[in-house]
Amino acid sequence: MTDSKIITQLSIFVNNEPGRLANIASIMKECSVNMKAFNLAESTEFGILRAIVDNPEDAYDRLKSRGIIVKKTDVIGVVIDDTPGSVIAAADAFGANGINIDYGYAYTGKTTAAFFIRVDDPQKAVGVLEKAGIRLITYGEI
Repeated sequence: MTDSKIITQLSIFVNNEPGRLANIASIMKECSVNMKAFNLAESTEFGILRAIVDNPEDAYDRLKSRGIIVKKTDVIGVVIDDTPGSVIAAADAFGANGINIDYGYAYTGKTTAAFFIRVDDPQKAVGVLEKAGIRLITYGEI
């Protein structure tokens, strides 16, 4: 992680069958992996648990050592308000600068709320948002 505004997300593959999420969650607990934000997306045969966790590098290693299929992905977190249209400014800035949003999910923390977004060029996205005056969340705020 070279930029505190680019956040490492873990993408954990979960078979799409009863009890598999509980199994993954149990392994995460045994490995002391604390999820701060997450999203579970499904497909026909498997799901993807996308999670923002404490110490993602260490969590990645611990999960891999337990046979969990896990991948690291860079995302950014746009600080949002709990009001209608709070994602418009960021989405508009991305569109105007040719940045595609692959997916996203919201998070409400102790002191702030954020919209975690996977984009095709995280470094460019950070620059675009900063230029537009849009605040980004950092690891310390999660």
